[in-house]
Amino acid sequence: MRLDLVNFFRAAGRSVHLAGLFLVAGTELAWKRPKTREARADWLHRFAARAVRQLGIKIQVAGSFPERGAVISNHLSYLDIVVFAALHPCVFVSKEEIEGWPVVGWMTTMCGTVYVARGHGGSAVRARQGMQSVLNAGLPLVFFPEGTTTDGSTLLKFHSGLLAQVMAGGAPVTAAHVGYSIGAGNGADVSVANDVCYWGDAKIVPHIFGLLGLRGVRVDVRFAERPIAFSSAALNRKVAAAEARAAVLALAEENRCAEIR
Repeated sequence: MRLDLVNFFRAAGRSVHLAGLFLVAGTELAWKRPKTREARADWLHRFAARAVRQLGIKIQVAGSFPERGAVISNHLSYLDIVVFAALHPCVFVSKEEIEGWPVVGWMTTMCGTVYVARGHGGSAVRARQGMQSVLNAGLPLVFFPEGTTTDGSTLLKFHSGLLAQVMAGGAPVTAAHVGYSIGAGNGADVSVANDVCYWGDAKIVPHIFGLLGLRGVRVDVRFAERPIAFSSAALNRKVAAAEARAAVLALAEENRCAEIR
């Protein structure tokens, strides 16, 4: 019971700090209204880096964030976006629903997010145009081919649509993998799968509050040494998606071996 109380007060304190950070960063965004994608990506990078420091999240990186092209990764949590943005200025591809979220939707739009409306006529063309403009600006484009978050126990089948559009534009595609761990003393019922990963029917506000109360949150991010060398058969978008998934799985194995050592 005492541990739960400690975690509650830790979460409450961090919530106040995070709200203050949102207020300051949002005010800056509203005042300056950055015009270019580069300026917007830089704003997001600075905001995410401050948030990571404020929340005491430790990031361990293996490899280098590519300076250009697309970055594809497994997807475990909303925290993935904060982590990648904290590491390097970049632009994300996200589902259109987020655009309508209070505050967050406005901020993601202002920082240059490319939205995808699944099943809507013309959405693929608009998404491709948005992604190509990011790549033309020389910014890394980050997206999650699984299309949803998981608890990390498996890597879902990759959707091929966005990947095919990036490849059609000739951009290099680099694989990445993200994994989480937490320190001791968080309670026997606390786990990475349920309290860091955000998936299924979990409610976002209670989940965020619980995450803010955790101690010793660590993120391990691994980037491939070079872009994926797709086979000639990858002209078939399903083959390309399978090869991209295999590249991310290989990084997951490297992360697992590193943990064992």
